Amino acid sequence: MTETIILLEDIDPLVFFGTNNSLLDKIRSFFPKIKIVVRGNELKCLGEEAEITLFTEKFNSLIEYYNKYHRLDEQDIEKYFFDAEHMKTASNGDFEEIIVFGTSGKPIRARTVNQLLLVNDYRINDLIIAEGPAGTGKTYTSIALAVRALKEREVKKIILTRPAVEAGERLGFLPGDMKEKLDPYLQPLYDALHDMLPFKKLETLLEDGTIQIAPLAFMRGRTLENAFAILDEAQNATVNQLKMFLTRMGINSKFILTGDTSQIDLPRKSESGLLQAIRILNGIEGVSIIIFDERDIVRHKLVKKIVKAYEQEEKVADKEKNLH
Repeated sequence: MTETIILLEDIDPLVFFGTNNSLLDKIRSFFPKIKIVVRGNELKCLGEEAEITLFTEKFNSLIEYYNKYHRLDEQDIEKYFFDAEHMKTASNGDFEEIIVFGTSGKPIRARTVNQLLLVNDYRINDLIIAEGPAGTGKTYTSIALAVRALKEREVKKIILTRPAVEAGERLGFLPGDMKEKLDPYLQPLYDALHDMLPFKKLETLLEDGTIQIAPLAFMRGRTLENAFAILDEAQNATVNQLKMFLTRMGINSKFILTGDTSQIDLPRKSESGLLQAIRILNGIEGVSIIIFDERDIVRHKLVKKIVKAYEQEEKVADKEKNLH
């Protein structure tokens, strides 16, 4: 057994370890084999040498982060403690970089490693595919990048689109005129824009066509130049639809596809265009493929556990299928 002592120099332990030691408990949860005792600003750790070495390295990184940003929460701890592989890209950027200021003046920035990777890859690639579970901020971060690009006049318009078939519903069976039929599918895109643009400004941009929100079928025959185009829920685009969308790319355009391949609502005979795109576009220069996972989920903390539980259930079902 190895014992080591870590000192919190010029750091208030009450702030660093959280109310009722909530942040300390979070840290302990990642290293259950190590006995951690805190006295004042002194952290005493007892455990196997390899565990202690890894813990010390990660804990010192956490201290550096705190000294740099003067803040710490559970998500920050997860970034540093979840696993070394997931954190390799953290050095590629700064979590403090503001993408855009929201309507309330609140800064919108990348909050997870893969969101940060999306922001950084946007600078060097014209097509980004962001795949992963709900709640990981794929679409929200993409729309923030689009709004920034429009404000900084990198592009002349924003195109937001989704396949108009979800959960087995088809447009023909929905009541109302075309706008009323489409709005339920497109509402999440409006919601994100409302966070980033004042209501009147957004209304004007929608009216003059600077921002266009439409179902994927409406993209056919168009060439999107000087545009930032986002295809959301791309897992529900067929192979032909996705090929059609990608070939709309014109001069000075940026395209982002977001989707969750565990939630495909297409008929069984139809292959998801997103699955194929990830398979065949991987390795092409100018294309970035980012796979988000439960560690990027920024919704309620239970969502992470729910996603993990479903993933485990699917693995069991796949094993049983293979046995038969």
